[in-house]
Formats: sequence, structure tokens, C-alpha cells
Amino acid sequence: MCFFTKGVGVHKDKLASFESALRKAGIEKFNLVYVSSIFPPNCKQVSPEEGLKKLDPGQIVYCVMARNDTNEPNRLISAAIGIARPKSRNEYGYLSEHHAFGETDEKSGEYAEDLAATMLATTLGIEFDLDLAWQEREQIYKASGKIFRTAHICQSAMGEKNAKWTTVIAAAVFI
Repeated sequence: MCFFTKGVGVHKDKLASFESALRKAGIEKFNLVYVSSIFPPNCKQVSPEEGLKKLDPGQIVYCVMARNDTNEPNRLISAAIGIARPKSRNEYGYLSEHHAFGETDEKSGEYAEDLAATMLATTLGIEFDLDLAWQEREQIYKASGKIFRTAHICQSAMGEKNAKWTTVIAAAVFI
């Protein structure tokens, strides 16, 4: 099982800002281990509420996480996770993480989604032109009948006006 979550934190200390973002995402009480970007075969996606009920404080929990932080006032930051799942649930999919400066939720999220879909498309043998816009490639991927679903989760924020640390995270958490 897997769930997706996001959060933003602000604090005078960088580490405390990260902790606050984890708290907003509901995953601060776990020992997080970052893993690479494979979405396992037959993995069920559940809501954060359902997933959190199955975890205990202090537990080692695997996740794919995107993180960005700044202490520059008004600097736009974002962190996004993209997912691309194949039509066959018996095959693995891809997750991607993207961290950016100056990108909105929409732009950063679409970039992460595009990245995951492109990685999956290459493993499935789907031919495409990398120079096409994401929306055009998305149609090619889905028309192939091999890619079931693409999506993303993204958190963006503006750097706090008094130069406190601002941290954004997005995560795919495995149970």
C-alpha cells in the first residue's frame, strides 16, 4: 500500500522548518528511509488517513520524497511527486520527485508527472517525441493502452517575509 501527502513548514531553524513540514504532512513521527522511484506491482493507493492508521510512531517507513527549502523572503519553492502506473497492475510503475524554485504547483506538478510517465513509457516501449509538449505526449502515452494513470501531488510556498526557513515536501509513503 502507498499514500501521498504534502506539507509546508516555517521556522527560524532549517531543521525545525523541515520537521514542521513533516508534521503538516502527518509523517513526522516515523523514521523515514528514502527509496528510489519504483511504484511496486499490485500496490494499492490509499488515502493518507487510511495509511496512517496502519503505521506506528517510531516505525521505519519507506518513502519517495521531494523536498525544497529557502530562507529568501518571497522566493517561490516547490516539491512534487509524479506517478505513472501501467495498465497491468502486475507490472511496476514509476514515481518521480521534482524540487524547483520559481515554479507554481501546476508547473512543478506537471513536470513531475511528465517525468514519471516518460520513464514508464520508455520501459514499456512506447515511441514518442521527447520534444513534444507534456499534454501531447500524455495523449500518446494514454492512447498506447499501456499506461493506466498518471497524476501528481505538489506543495509550493513563498519564502517567509522575515527570512525564516520555509520548507515544502511531497511524499509517496509505503506501508
